[in-house]
Amino acid sequence: MAQAQDAAARKLPGSLDTNRRLDRWLRINADGTVTVTPGKVEIGQGILTALVQMVAEELDIAVSRIRLVPATTAISPDEGITSGSRSIQESGLALRHAAAEARDLLLARAAQRLGVTLESLTVADGVVSARGGGSATYWELASPDLLARDASFDVMSKLPAEHVVVGTSLARVDIPGKVTGQPSYVQDMVLPGMLHGRITRPPGPQAQLQRLDAQEVEQMPGVVAVVRDGSFLGVVAAREEQAIRAERRLARIAQWTPGPDLPANDPRHLRTLAAETEVISEKGDPATAGARQFGAEYTKPYLAHASLAPSCAIAHWEGSKDRGKVRIWTHSQGIFPLRGDIAQVLDMPEADIVITHAEGAGCYGHNAADDVTLDAVLLARAVPGKPVRVQWMREDEFAWEPFSSPMVIRLSAALDDRGHIVNWGHELWSHAHSTRPGGRGGVNLLAAWHLEKPLPAAKPGNPPLPGGGSHRNAIPLYDFPNQKVTNHLIRQSPLRTSAMRALGGHANAFAIECFMDELAAAAGADPVEFRLRHLKDARARAVIEKAAGMAKWQPGEKGNGERGRGVGFARYKNLAAYFAVIAEVNIAEDVRVTRMWAAVDVGQAINPDGVINQIEGGMIQTVSWTLKERVDFDRHGVTTRTWDDYPILSFVEAPEVEVALINRPDAPPVGAGEGTQGPVSAAIGNAIYNALGARLRDMPFTRDRIVAALST
Repeated sequence: MAQAQDAAARKLPGSLDTNRRLDRWLRINADGTVTVTPGKVEIGQGILTALVQMVAEELDIAVSRIRLVPATTAISPDEGITSGSRSIQESGLALRHAAAEARDLLLARAAQRLGVTLESLTVADGVVSARGGGSATYWELASPDLLARDASFDVMSKLPAEHVVVGTSLARVDIPGKVTGQPSYVQDMVLPGMLHGRITRPPGPQAQLQRLDAQEVEQMPGVVAVVRDGSFLGVVAAREEQAIRAERRLARIAQWTPGPDLPANDPRHLRTLAAETEVISEKGDPATAGARQFGAEYTKPYLAHASLAPSCAIAHWEGSKDRGKVRIWTHSQGIFPLRGDIAQVLDMPEADIVITHAEGAGCYGHNAADDVTLDAVLLARAVPGKPVRVQWMREDEFAWEPFSSPMVIRLSAALDDRGHIVNWGHELWSHAHSTRPGGRGGVNLLAAWHLEKPLPAAKPGNPPLPGGGSHRNAIPLYDFPNQKVTNHLIRQSPLRTSAMRALGGHANAFAIECFMDELAAAAGADPVEFRLRHLKDARARAVIEKAAGMAKWQPGEKGNGERGRGVGFARYKNLAAYFAVIAEVNIAEDVRVTRMWAAVDVGQAINPDGVINQIEGGMIQTVSWTLKERVDFDRHGVTTRTWDDYPILSFVEAPEVEVALINRPDAPPVGAGEGTQGPVSAAIGNAIYNALGARLRDMPFTRDRIVAALST
């Protein structure tokens, strides 16, 4: 009994702790392959490649032997949501331990079969050889019961010095199909007998459907069903173009009661709303008599995920409308939480819902992937026995996906006569940054709120620190003797907000790093040296010094009225990737980021090229956010509906990027994808000041805002 209680209290690595059955993670097959079934999903970040490397390393097999199964609620371990740059820590460490234990079990069988000691065995690509002769393969030794057990606590994975596969730049396993035009995304899927659906959305966030005469639409060519449930309205047709025509006709004839007017489209409106206030960090004595006082306010707008392909899902309802089972294919980043919310909407057991992940064409965060999945299920229920594919239109995606929340950050600081920061204040105002499915007390799916018997949304809030939501990265990594950080969470939002890459870490790190530049200027200090004087963390200092060296940064360097350079730094969540960047801008008609030099430290790099890919992509995406992107709306609803309304960085505008990886094989591995956002935005703002002597504190940094800053 005591041993069982002790085992229950101990922690296994990563997601293995909550999914302890080894055969939920991998299987050794008689055909010389290994099947791996992680619960994390590929969303373009290259995670599956890194997981393959970690398994191959511990099993001592070629990576070509590994077969990856898409995450599915039918057999995969429940790893929650693929988010927060946590896949290596959660899925990777779980698979590392599971594979190491599988190897131990196989070696024990080999030793018994060959009549030798474990110490006399070696493994090469799944072939176990004894020192005195004799061998057996994994495929001969394995049996269905081998991994039908819980993981143990006493298995040791390889030491970093023993790694052969981990730490190498293995080519991405998901790229060949994409670049050769093979069907790779859920948008590409075609199932036998598949029908097509489209949804007619309300004209505004809280508008309600009052009247609909659907007879005309029901008689249109190819239309199989018109589905109405309260204010949820959709159509199913034989072909996609028929569904689109029918939906457009539905939109013209449907009559709606408008909802309340939306407020002004200004992030500073947040400061007028009711908020829940929490001091999240406080230390020292804020009294700084005699020190020079400074303050500044920074903002970011609503941002869209702007996925290049609108969200899409396929659902196949089996059985009658009242008593059925449903199979679903979706690019959701959290298939298990999504299943739970759909089960609530349908009032059916989760076991009757099987969700399989299929990649979507672009998104980091909570876009409309979950919403379109429920849309497909509701339409499929109306036509049992036929799979129904639903894809949102571009205007649906812009108008109805969850956005990244606007934020206001007000900073204050005091400098002593040596140019050191002796007091720091950080106040932020924001809506929630995570309203994904799986929230307690409600259903976070759009269609669920429009049904005749609507289900309430879960109460929006913040994930707890140190990860955090709106307050992510609000506590500075710098060493200040006195500081106070206050979070004002505004739960009610006129537009839906949820997770987008880095969550509140984008705006918080942006504001901190811009303000550090302002304080450096006030102190007469070089921006790089000023940061270093306030940092004790050796790894933080190393990435700043590395980036500065790559850029050949000159202390006190000045811009020339057109060209300028700036620096930004952060450690993501204060516990993950360290990242520093130098950005160079040229300013003529608009701001153009021409070059960026960056250094990153993610501890042990499983796939160095994969880390660099993620950093490069994050940097370029953040340039687009910083210079161009903003969701617009008026009192009736979102007015951003097309790419003309929401310009993003073009290929010719992308800067030249150089990234250096500081690999630390003996340090725990952490994720890379969300470390860049705040520092890059800040580095661009600081570079603009270096070039022009004007401070821009409100993103995006448009031409109009530059002109306004120069005129003040």
